[in-house]
Amino acid sequence: MPRGGGWVDGVWLAVGTLSVLPTPMPSRVDRVVGGRAMTIAPLVGVVLGGISAGIVALVHLVRPDAPLLAAVLGVLVLVVLSGALHLDGLADFSDALGSRRDRETMLRIMKQSDIGPFGVVAITIVLLLDVAALTACIQSGFGWQAILIATTASRLTLPWTCRTTVPSARPDGLGATVAATVRPITAAVTTIAVLAAALVLTWLTTPTTPPGDDPLPVDQVASLDAQLLTGTAAAVLLAVAVSLLATRRARTAIGGTTGDVLGATIELALPVTLLTLALTA
Repeated sequence: MPRGGGWVDGVWLAVGTLSVLPTPMPSRVDRVVGGRAMTIAPLVGVVLGGISAGIVALVHLVRPDAPLLAAVLGVLVLVVLSGALHLDGLADFSDALGSRRDRETMLRIMKQSDIGPFGVVAITIVLLLDVAALTACIQSGFGWQAILIATTASRLTLPWTCRTTVPSARPDGLGATVAATVRPITAAVTTIAVLAAALVLTWLTTPTTPPGDDPLPVDQVASLDAQLLTGTAAAVLLAVAVSLLATRRARTAIGGTTGDVLGATIELALPVTLLTLALTA
């Protein structure tokens, strides 16, 4: 049995596979450790999102008239910190689905190192949506909070993608190590924790003064609170919905999940979460 029930090694595996941050090597990597790593993946999202949020807040403080610059740098930080691995997974999964070939051919396409036209289009669309939505959030005064919530919620997809009802599409690789390792009840408890934390953050940091305006009346502040809280809840739950839809498509197309599917789901959930917050902030 891994030390600490696999939690310590799970932390190192989660940080090591979801970021380029320096971390000790796990003493053991098996399905127990893999399940732990996927369960605590949102905590890695908190760390990465916190760094990105700090950049967004700093740039916006220095240049409040340049929300696009803050958004671009915030998204860029996430790409760099993740080593662009999730974007690579999105590209591979998109190329495979776009080929409309048989299961074995799609799996072979996903293992190839090159990126095809569907992958390029998918990455471009996702990054444009990330930047545009984050820019809108920054303009509404909910910028650093939005990227922190979205980064955490997008990593919440991992316990759902690796739930016990979703098999691995391959007998080897990262997908085989973590596939079907997280019980649905564990994923649900993790979701409740992320949702509660996101709602508390939103409630504590709801802007009471629109950019360039006078403080809002009490009734309007309450209305804004309710609107943002609803948007935050919807954003987190939609991230979970993205995971459920992506895994369903993966099971239909290739028979289960892979490391590329995990990365693709993260990258798909991020713009969905940011767009939801942008439309409600």
